[in-house]
Amino acid sequence: MDLSRRHFLRGAVTAAATAAAAPIAEAAAPFAPREPKALPPKAIGMLYDSTQCIGCKACVAACKDANGKPVEQPQHLAQWNEGTWDTAEDISGKTLNVIRVYQHGTMAEKDREIDGYAFVKRHCLHCVDPSCISVCPVSAMQKNPITGIVTHDPDACIGCRYCVYGCPFNVPHYQFDEPFGRIAKCQLCNHILAENPLFSDSENLTVAAQARTSATELWKRSRIPACCDVCPTGASLFGWVDELQAEAERRQALKPGELYEFPRGLLGGDRPGQAAPVGHYQPHIYGEKESGGTQVRYLTGVPHEKLGLPTLPDHSFAAVSEGMQHTLYKGMIAPLALFGGLVVLARRSAKQHEEEPGDPKPGEKERPS
Repeated sequence: MDLSRRHFLRGAVTAAATAAAAPIAEAAAPFAPREPKALPPKAIGMLYDSTQCIGCKACVAACKDANGKPVEQPQHLAQWNEGTWDTAEDISGKTLNVIRVYQHGTMAEKDREIDGYAFVKRHCLHCVDPSCISVCPVSAMQKNPITGIVTHDPDACIGCRYCVYGCPFNVPHYQFDEPFGRIAKCQLCNHILAENPLFSDSENLTVAAQARTSATELWKRSRIPACCDVCPTGASLFGWVDELQAEAERRQALKPGELYEFPRGLLGGDRPGQAAPVGHYQPHIYGEKESGGTQVRYLTGVPHEKLGLPTLPDHSFAAVSEGMQHTLYKGMIAPLALFGGLVVLARRSAKQHEEEPGDPKPGEKERPS
């Protein structure tokens, strides 16, 4: 019996040391995010140029009209702001995009950080690797594999609000004041874009995009997203993401004060542009890499963090959480192997103990000496 116990303990210690080696090595290094996801091949999106925004809120009104959203007045503003059409302070279940203002000091000059002011548009950025999709337990959040638009299916949604907490940009909002609360977010006017036959047939869209069909020809049979359609200065511009990125880089290369014809509505479309002086741009194009990249690009004259745009890593939260899960699951192999080894050793020890001479068999009484 002593020999059996020694074998058992020796085997257990050996197995434990072997099994513990891998988890310890894994724990010594930080959890590595999984590989980032690539931008969909025919991704569409938006370029927002804060220096061209005049704060008219035409985009807010058009968005509400296109999506059937009601006027919103916060309770604390309703008393003295009675009669104003809309006074939404931020995006919500009733306001899918909003224009906010940065203010500092005397507000003497637009797009200046000190003693200046600036406008910024808030809406869904349609992430390349959306955290809202990663946390949704019922796949109510979906990303179109062709266009990259992130949509929400209210019929599949169970109202868990994981997407609300998972979004690094604080975009999805839950309508608590509705009898049957639901999630609301910008879907890049997906219902309007669906009117275009190209969007009802992904194969046609793919062929047209690969052929680099002109933007005018591609979109002439349907409207573009409402906010881009009504913007009078071209501050909100719709198009292919790769072309929007090139347009943003082109503007950054221009000299401040230089006259430039800013495209309006659709990049590459036939609508007349808006001639205006080029502003002083920040060197960073926001949305290109934040949280794994998005399909919206921001050009600003004031640092993005001052405008309420969060500073985020280049990888998404989804990449980090999935990387942690994969590491932990991989690390579980060692404890399971240890447990299995201990079970085998325990059964073998018990069997050897039963077969030792002189020991009474089950049901027999030990003979008196």
